[in-house]
Amino acid sequence: MGKVALITGVTGQDGACLAEFLLARGYRVHGLTRRPAEARGGRLAHLHAGPPGSGAPLELHFGDLLDGPGLDRLLRRLRPDEVYNLAAQSHVHLSFEVPEHTAEVGALGPLRLLEAIRAAGLAPTARFYQASTSELFGDGAEVPQRETTPFAPVSPYAAAKQFAHAVTAIYRRAHGLFACNGILFNHEGPTRGEAFVTRRITRGVAAIHHGLARRLVLGNLEARRDWGHVRDYVEGMWLMLQQPAPDDYVLATGRSHSVRDFVEAAFAETGRRLAWHGRGLDERGLDARTGEVLVAVDPALFRPAEVERLVGDAAKARERLGWRPRTGFAELVREMVACDLADLDPAPLRPPREIPAAFCTAPIPEGAVPRT
Repeated sequence: MGKVALITGVTGQDGACLAEFLLARGYRVHGLTRRPAEARGGRLAHLHAGPPGSGAPLELHFGDLLDGPGLDRLLRRLRPDEVYNLAAQSHVHLSFEVPEHTAEVGALGPLRLLEAIRAAGLAPTARFYQASTSELFGDGAEVPQRETTPFAPVSPYAAAKQFAHAVTAIYRRAHGLFACNGILFNHEGPTRGEAFVTRRITRGVAAIHHGLARRLVLGNLEARRDWGHVRDYVEGMWLMLQQPAPDDYVLATGRSHSVRDFVEAAFAETGRRLAWHGRGLDERGLDARTGEVLVAVDPALFRPAEVERLVGDAAKARERLGWRPRTGFAELVREMVACDLADLDPAPLRPPREIPAAFCTAPIPEGAVPRT
């Protein structure tokens, strides 16, 4: 039998992609979900997920990081070799609206999970991965940001993650747990949630192309991020837990692009070039050929405290893990736009299509390239 892995947040973009990655390597994979009904569709549909004891490739367990006793019982029963904590309230803008919930799940949730591992007597054998984030760096005391860059969180989401990052290191030192923090910079894919700016862009561009929407409304166009593909980053998570000793690692492409760059690249995939007019909140992105307004700015979509630039240095991961991203920015945007174009295509007789989890291994569907 292969290794046993437990993934929290398994129904999210990262969790579903990681589940597919581990299953392909012979793992027995268990996922923690707050909504058992999600096993019947969404990102996990093609993995044939089922309830405990079902014999499904991926077994789902109902639970929550807010329930310490429940986590303790689950860890004692499964006794996993690897635990990947990917669960969180992960939307930065929303964390300002629900800060207490964000802290309960993002800070105390990992603590409960670590304590359940320790209490179950798994510390000598089990390996633990905590999903940290580049948002920990805030505006960054240095550029690019690396493992030694001081943290300066500017959102409740990042503050919760800083606690989780610290307590993971504490359990590593105090209890001998093989525990790693993955400080991942932004990573996207076709199944990124539609509340996130990258998917908002690609979904909006596809809707405009098919005549289902007139324009795309966004917030801060100048914010810069280091964007990679989720399938590359879940490999990095796994590699961290295969090392002889635990440590913390930055995963990043080392290249920075603005939201404006992402918008321009996405529209280019449908044969449109943007011309920008106006400044600040009055700026508009026009179709350079027709003059039609395609992009508008809405102040409601700005964060209360913005992080303007994040770009990572993954030298340590390259040297020690042999990890490097395989998917470039242009390819990432192309894949996301192509999938949304196919998904929103109103052409009659087109059969319903389900997107495999984060396109970890599946190619872009034939016919997804737009008609220009």
